[in-house]
Amino acid sequence: MANKGNESQRTEVGATKLSTSEVFDVPDNILHMSREELAVLELGFRCWKDRTPRADYARSRTRVFCLFLILRHTGARLGEILKLDERKDIDLERAVIILGRDGQQREVPLSQAVCRELKGLIDGPMSAGLEGNIFHLDPGYIRRIFYERAEDCGLDRKKGAPSVLRRSRAVEMLRNGVPLGVVRKVLGQSSTDLAAVYQEWSSGDVKNIVRRMALEENTLKSSARNTFIGHVSSINRDGVLADVKFETAEGFSISSVITLESLYKLGLEPGISVSASVKAPLVAVRPLKEKGTSSRNCVAAKVTTIKQNEVLAEVSGISPGGTKMCALVTSWSIEEEGLFEGGEVEFCFKALSVVLHAV
Repeated sequence: MANKGNESQRTEVGATKLSTSEVFDVPDNILHMSREELAVLELGFRCWKDRTPRADYARSRTRVFCLFLILRHTGARLGEILKLDERKDIDLERAVIILGRDGQQREVPLSQAVCRELKGLIDGPMSAGLEGNIFHLDPGYIRRIFYERAEDCGLDRKKGAPSVLRRSRAVEMLRNGVPLGVVRKVLGQSSTDLAAVYQEWSSGDVKNIVRRMALEENTLKSSARNTFIGHVSSINRDGVLADVKFETAEGFSISSVITLESLYKLGLEPGISVSASVKAPLVAVRPLKEKGTSSRNCVAAKVTTIKQNEVLAEVSGISPGGTKMCALVTSWSIEEEGLFEGGEVEFCFKALSVVLHAV
């Protein structure tokens, strides 16, 4: 029988948000580990690494532990990691690892936690004399250690295989909603049948997914204010965050600041279609001083309605191209700013307030 994902989400459509990425079944012939099993195995490796008093054993076990972390969090092939030159192929500042050879290279992001472990090994005294060869270990030795760790953790011995880690990472990413194309790139997988290999849906899954989509479509139709559709025009990264700029169909330039983890999870790059939303309490509104606006994340519009009580006011507007905007502000700011129905204003919001969604 296939390994089922979140049964509670399958049976009760209205109880929680149902995601197509969370409900698929993994075929019986795909041996993999759940997220809980992966966490147990990682903890088992960490304890194994830390429980030896001998310096030579500590160095060897730390190398194996870091190799395990790379396999577990990148889905790479064992052969790829054993050929790594950490001086050229691991960029800790950018938090990426470069895998593959001969024009087939790919960059896979690393979490900050994994980077910290790698930095301790690569920049510490344990790397002395191993520069460029830290991960050049015997594959038979690695497989034996991995099998032993799985058994010590109470898991099926076969689940310790590096290939199982690779498949488990693929399933984990798909369940987290990572687009199939991104999963293929991360794995260095050229097959277009990846979904057929790792995913299958029951008839009940299909019904629930379609019903949920219908509910969400109705919600979007009734509350589509401060929502933008466009395509990514540029991405600027630092070590932690990314500034994603996208152009809307109406010609607005919108910026969103997100984490690098979110950037890679969404699979964003120039040209990718995105949608974005901003909650009304995070939007400011002020009179438009000049026709049009060149300010960052500001939308010129005409006020359509103002609803207010003693404390709060909801200001709604519409841009010349039909984009609906809404801001929730204090009632006294209406008078201070001189806002009125029919007035020309601009709705402004910070880049950190913009929530991005891949389309």
